[in-house]
Amino acid sequence: MAKRSDLVESMAIAAAAACLAHCVALPVLVAALPALATVIPIPTSFHIAALVFAVPTTLFALGIGYRHHRRTFPLLAGLAGLVLLLVAVLVYERTPGEAPVTMAGSLLIVAAHLSNWRLRRQPA
Repeated sequence: MAKRSDLVESMAIAAAAACLAHCVALPVLVAALPALATVIPIPTSFHIAALVFAVPTTLFALGIGYRHHRRTFPLLAGLAGLVLLLVAVLVYERTPGEAPVTMAGSLLIVAAHLSNWRLRRQPA
């Protein structure tokens, strides 16, 4: 069970890190090359698909961790991060607020998974 948890946790961390890289890189590219925004628009469906992956993997990994260590920080930080990602897609889509809200959510999710991972490694 621990190996499966590690795999899911690793996938969730990779997804959150990829989301963060996407949110940092895309605004930099758009700022450097304004024409790029009109050539390569990122559709809302991409963000929805990312959420469809992030929500269950995050909840699954953090739920397993909570059952093991009973600490609420990782769970609450992960939930807050997911809420911020949902807000970014549903409220701030295609506005200047989208990138900072998404980056804050991604950072919370990464912190939650790293904390969860560390706590799961401690003896029960």
